[in-house]
Amino acid sequence: MTSGNLFADVIDPAARPDPYPIYARLRETPVARQDNGIYVVSTYDEIRALLLDSRLSSKVVPKPQHAKTGNLFKDWILNPLRAHIVHNHRSLVFRDPPEHDAMRRHILVQFTPARMQKIKIRIHEIVDELITKMQGRTRIDLVADFAYPLPVTVICELLGVPHEDEKKFHGWSTSLVAGLDPDLHLSQEAKQRIAVDNDAISSYLAALIRAKRRNPANDILSGLATHKDEKAGKLHRFDIISTAVTLLVAGHETTVNLIANGMLTLLRNPDVLAKLRADPALAPRLVDEILRFEPPAQFVKRKALEDIEIAGERIPRDAPVVLLLAAGNRDPKRFENPERFDPDRKNNQHFSFGAGLHFCIGAALAKSEAEAALTALAKRLIAPTLAADPPPYRAGAALRGPQHLYVDIKGVV
Repeated sequence: MTSGNLFADVIDPAARPDPYPIYARLRETPVARQDNGIYVVSTYDEIRALLLDSRLSSKVVPKPQHAKTGNLFKDWILNPLRAHIVHNHRSLVFRDPPEHDAMRRHILVQFTPARMQKIKIRIHEIVDELITKMQGRTRIDLVADFAYPLPVTVICELLGVPHEDEKKFHGWSTSLVAGLDPDLHLSQEAKQRIAVDNDAISSYLAALIRAKRRNPANDILSGLATHKDEKAGKLHRFDIISTAVTLLVAGHETTVNLIANGMLTLLRNPDVLAKLRADPALAPRLVDEILRFEPPAQFVKRKALEDIEIAGERIPRDAPVVLLLAAGNRDPKRFENPERFDPDRKNNQHFSFGAGLHFCIGAALAKSEAEAALTALAKRLIAPTLAADPPPYRAGAALRGPQHLYVDIKGVV
């Protein structure tokens, strides 16, 4: 295919097991205009420059599109009002300064050292509980049995969301993650499902936030509901809801992929798995290399606020832009032997948590979960081997990870 069609291959579910050859072809044209008008940026230096460029906007979420119901009140008043509120009170991930900065301050103040230290202890407890439940089995699904329940439990405890409600928001979360793929590639049915599920998860969290405002507890949702910033005052109630949705969804979806991608990579590299088993101190470097080599987030969307000249290409004002982070993470001009998985890699400045003002708030938490998870799995699983390689993958392209990861084991210590 020409460079003007390659991103369609990236979006195609058939590419999910191994999109990296496509990324290599895209890097041949650092800024490639696609036939549908999207500009795809795939090389390290250009991605970094644009992540830090205020001429690119993060306001890339279209208004929700509800399906027609035949009910005049819903179709002409209620759903348009909901769409307006969701669009105007979008997540800070899809905001620009100065409103982004005010929202970020409200969130950062909730991630206190004491709260993070407490949750680190809980992470290790949850990890041990989940692995102990695998005793007596010879095959596990690392996603369903471990990589999913760990971050879900962690984010529920941090936010103050009842863990028993996980079944409610699991489907909503899966739907909302689909909206991270470029809008041009989503069907009308998918867009309508996203609108419905966003309404549902927002209503659920709105009720929970109201309860916490009346009876605050020591959790992040209570803090968001009651905190008053010295400069910006209190968060608008709809901003609290959008922030809660973001923290709940992002707080587990990316970490599920990080842990699953990490264990898949270790099982493909048994020598590294053995090193981790023998030396847990390797974990921080190992997780950083997994983040570079098999990142949970493959790309982010932006929009040009004005004409931008870069790498000999002009990105015109209002053009949609995709920054292909995973391609930049394997750019041979930045990383030596980028296709090699090397936990001892030096100066490993990957893009997996973004850069600049949108650098991931939960980066330290995600790394703590992955370090604890992979270290414990390496130590406690006896003779783990992949039951299928490649495993089946989730459909979405923006967040990439196995749907299931079946692993044969000879026991648990």
